[in-house]
Amino acid sequence: MNPLLSLAGQRAVVTGVAGFIGSHLAAALIRAGAAVIGIDRRSPHHDHAAATNLAALLDAPNFTYVTADLRTEPLDQHVRDVDVVYHLAAIPGVRPSWGTRFEDYTACNILATQRIMHAATQLRVPRVVVASSSSVYGSTDGSPSRESDPPRPSSPYGVTKLAAEQLCLAHAARGDSPTTAVALRYFSVYGPRQRPDMFIQRALTATLTGRPLLLFGHGHRRRDFTFVDDVVAATIAAGAARTPSTVLNVGAGVGASLRNVLDIIHQLVDRPTPVEVVSDHAGDVDATLADTTSAQHLLNWHPTVTLTEGITQQLRSLDPTVSILTTNNNTSLAPFTQPAI
Repeated sequence: MNPLLSLAGQRAVVTGVAGFIGSHLAAALIRAGAAVIGIDRRSPHHDHAAATNLAALLDAPNFTYVTADLRTEPLDQHVRDVDVVYHLAAIPGVRPSWGTRFEDYTACNILATQRIMHAATQLRVPRVVVASSSSVYGSTDGSPSRESDPPRPSSPYGVTKLAAEQLCLAHAARGDSPTTAVALRYFSVYGPRQRPDMFIQRALTATLTGRPLLLFGHGHRRRDFTFVDDVVAATIAAGAARTPSTVLNVGAGVGASLRNVLDIIHQLVDRPTPVEVVSDHAGDVDATLADTTSAQHLLNWHPTVTLTEGITQQLRSLDPTVSILTTNNNTSLAPFTQPAI
């Protein structure tokens, strides 16, 4: 069953709603008939990125926006009588998580999650879906990561995301808990309104403006780039599916190097991306790749957007007037398939 067909009358909370993924998720929930309470500490009146992300939501009749900090806000009033909490609020980013900002990461990614789960269980919210990250796996040999693989985060950010998902599962595992939790390990999400520090957004901006792209290493690192619409579909499915508490990978199941991305952009607009190669940062891993077998089985979910299609949509969102030369989806990237047992 498509979860987007069964949300009429549902009440949902989306934390981090002013962010890239959160705003896409809230819009999809509203289109499906749900009433959404969106919580974010950023005010659209003072934060340009928040205003941009929320532009299509603020006037929606089924949307209520709450400017609040999850570290201090009394949460009972917001999660009372809701069907599902989608907890996406967090401080993102591997590189900034080293050093003096780690206290902010722990407060926003761990303490806020603890407060969300405490409120949800106390008020008997049936389901919490928490956004985790492929960063919990750390360095791998390039093989598809499975949920059963031992997590070995390579950055403070990854440590906080692992702690957040484990907190949710610990609350859900209590014998008296009415709340189940699903932690979704997102893999390199991209698409329209992507954060400006993320690779595909930086690459497209460099191509359109002619300002050099800072390319960490030499572009040979590989990522499982996952289009935001596919991530949203998996997230909504996790809120609706009758599955016990669990952890699931959400990725395209296809690996692409940073150079592959630049090649696709060049094919689309026939102009080079100016590049300035700089040294790698601590915590950057060589490769990420998701085994999505469990999500496909438990959520009846499959990624549908190819990397070329997704980059084309993101490019058009940045410059609707740009001339796209081709939408050829052949990127010479082999999708992961589950080996025979």
